[in-house]
Parts: sequence; C-alpha cells; structure tokens
Amino acid sequence: MRINFDFSDLEAFLAVMKTGSFHTAASSLSLSQSAITRRVQKLEIALDSELFERTTRAVKPTLAAKRLRARAEAILEDAQETTRAMRDESVAFAHQRNAVVTVAVIPTVVTALLPAAIRHFRGEGYRARIRFLDLTANAVAEAVSHGDADFGICSVPVSESGTEFEPLFDDPMVLALPSGHPLAGRERIDWADLDAEALILPSRGTGNRLLIDDAMARARLPHAWTYEVHRSTTALELVSGGSGIALVPGSAVTPGFSVGIVVRPMPAPTILRPIGLLSRIGQKDSPVVAALKAAVRPST
Repeated sequence: MRINFDFSDLEAFLAVMKTGSFHTAASSLSLSQSAITRRVQKLEIALDSELFERTTRAVKPTLAAKRLRARAEAILEDAQETTRAMRDESVAFAHQRNAVVTVAVIPTVVTALLPAAIRHFRGEGYRARIRFLDLTANAVAEAVSHGDADFGICSVPVSESGTEFEPLFDDPMVLALPSGHPLAGRERIDWADLDAEALILPSRGTGNRLLIDDAMARARLPHAWTYEVHRSTTALELVSGGSGIALVPGSAVTPGFSVGIVVRPMPAPTILRPIGLLSRIGQKDSPVVAALKAAVRPST
C-alpha cells in the first residue's frame, strides 16, 4: 500500500483540529489558507475519508478526524524525536572529529616544529587533543592518503596518489661524529677522509637514503656503508656510543642527542631534505585542523 501523504499534511490537519478554523490554522503555520485546504484535501483523498464538515459558520471534525488525531500526533512526535536524535548524533560526531586531530609525522622533525606549534595552537584558545603517529616518510604518506591522519609532516614529496605537498623548510643532511673523534675538530671534512671510517647510513628505500644515493650518484662519488639503520635516532645512539659516524638530517640532532656528538657540515655535495605538510587533495579542513596547520607553518 502506497502512502500518499506526508508530515506536512498531518501537521496541517492537526492545526485545523486544534484551532477549529482553516484561516487560523494557516496563520499558525505561516501558510496561506489555500495551502492548508490543499493539504487537508490531499490527506482526505489518501485516507478516503472526509475529515471536516465545512459550513459558512464552523469547521467540525468528523469521526474519522477524531480517530486520526491521536495517531497523527504520535506519528509527528516520533518524527520529531528521530530528527532530534539524528541531529544530536551528528553534532556529537562533529565534536569528536574536532576534539581529536591526528597528525602523522616523521620523528626527526618533532623537536624542530611541534613544541612551538603546539604552544601557538594552545595560545589561540584551541583545546583539541592531538594524536601523533610517528612514522617513516612513506608511512606518513600512506596514513594521509588512506585518511588515517588529518595531515602529515614529512620529508621528500612522495608519489602517493591523492596527496599534495606544501614545503615548509629545507633540512640539510649533516655528519654526526663522536665528540672525541679525530675529525671532530676539523671544520672541513672531505669524502676521502671517510674512507677508513665506519659509516652509518639510513636503510635503503627510506627517503633520506634516496636523497643521499641520488646526490652521490650525480657527483659520481662512492659511499660504502658499515651500518644501515631505519631511524636517525638509532644512528645517533650508535655515534654517541663511538660505533661510527653517521649521515643524518640536521633536525635530528636535538639537545637530547647532542651529548657526546659533534655535528659538521656534510662533505659536498650538499644535500637538502625538503620538509613540508602533506594533505589529501580536495580535503576541506575543519577549523581546528586548519588552525593546527597554520601553527606548524613558520611565521613570516
């Protein structure tokens, strides 16, 4: 059985029942009297029942109207309750999304960018919780592309489809040496000076290693490694323990890792690691996400 009436028809019917007048019902619903009449007539046709006896002096509900009234009120009340519940759930969902911002980030830029950005973000009055996913550059790109993070902070623009890279600054690769190393006191170090050294390099396939390999290939310079590590923090731990010297991003040598380590410029060619924001193409940021991105961007 098809239902050929809607909530507005029931609403018009109840307004006439309550006021006893098509004219007064129209005023209460901010409609014309003809619109109220059409809606009631539509309901009468759908129910195949006359609902009002109309005379020049009064509008009287029929028995069918009296029977319909309680059901119409229940139908509209249920509809209103459903609408309120759905709106409440939508607001709650939006609140949850705004209350937690997920940022995928490579660990080496945390000290350089995030503490100052968070202070600025909080200073602007935002109280959102922030979930950080500390990942490799490739994993950051995947998290952003798949929607697991609101945005990312990573190195080297990647080819992950559906993402766009906004450069923030260039991070130079540097040479980290144990503080007591014979080369630590020299301002200039050449590649030939490293021939007999235990060289620590990033693992193959990582963004940092791709930068190093590409630069060395263009300069036609060999670079034999002794140790490969996945994270720059591991390389710095090895350097601090005297196990070798490492090529690492300058931003990775934070105060916590500077004890027992001397940093020198990398032998030519200079390698700059681009750091930037990674976002999904076409994504519309919520106000809180946009505010956190703005806090991460260097002030000009």
